[in-house]
Amino acid sequence: MNDIIQAYKDFMTKLPPFAVPVAKAAAIIFLAYIAIKFSEGFIDRIFLIKNDGKIPMNENKKRTLTGLLKSIVRYVTYFVVIINLLQLMGIDTKSLLTAAGIGGLAVGFGAQNLVKDVISGFFIIFEDQYSIGDYVEAAGVAGTVEDLGIRSTRLRDFGGQLHIIPNGEITRVTNHSRGPMRALVDVSIAYEEDIDAALAVLEDVCKEIRNKREDILEGPSVLGVTKLGPSEVVVTILAKTVPMQQWSVEREIRKAAKVRLEKEGIEIPYPRVVYIKKGSEKEDGSS
Repeated sequence: MNDIIQAYKDFMTKLPPFAVPVAKAAAIIFLAYIAIKFSEGFIDRIFLIKNDGKIPMNENKKRTLTGLLKSIVRYVTYFVVIINLLQLMGIDTKSLLTAAGIGGLAVGFGAQNLVKDVISGFFIIFEDQYSIGDYVEAAGVAGTVEDLGIRSTRLRDFGGQLHIIPNGEITRVTNHSRGPMRALVDVSIAYEEDIDAALAVLEDVCKEIRNKREDILEGPSVLGVTKLGPSEVVVTILAKTVPMQQWSVEREIRKAAKVRLEKEGIEIPYPRVVYIKKGSEKEDGSS
């Protein structure tokens, strides 16, 4: 290290006076770049170490904390670089920081939303409300969390649109990726059909799907008749699945139920339109 420092000093003495500040600025920026890359690599190595079970952490949580720590490292490094560059330009950074502290009171009134976003971001991360990869509903939109930062959250919805939401606007979060999810399907049966036979068919359908899919944690099971509609008897089927698979399970239950009911000759009611054609009437005009 001493040899490197001495070589740097020798190099600086050989430069013309006007090139010394430029070389120092380039050295500061280069060292900052090296520091950021080294820190990011160190953070990645920390979270790649397999935990021993004392502090369990899933992959989404690791990705969230990794991105957050890298963001903090970058901001701190940028601040240090700016201060050093200002000193290199002959600007008194102490007085500048003092003035910034006094002016911060005035600026703070205009930066209330920014402060609110940052504080909300810390609480979201500290309380582990959601992590990168979770499917959530927040601030009136729903999507998969692509990035969770101190100031904002990025959600990608099913349509592909990216929503950037300030954390201060997130007052309520619905997380669809934590714990077992519910798959609920209503199947309609015509009043004219044998309801016991229909229930037996649906029980067989549930058994087939249960043996077929590994992402079902509980069920599916037939709850029974849950509603008597205008033209149908409604039977409800309930299952619990791993996160994000509830919709897939619902679709498969609906398809399997329709196929089996049709195969067994059990009618699923649907609206019918009856046309009545009136015959032409001839009037007898004779007197």
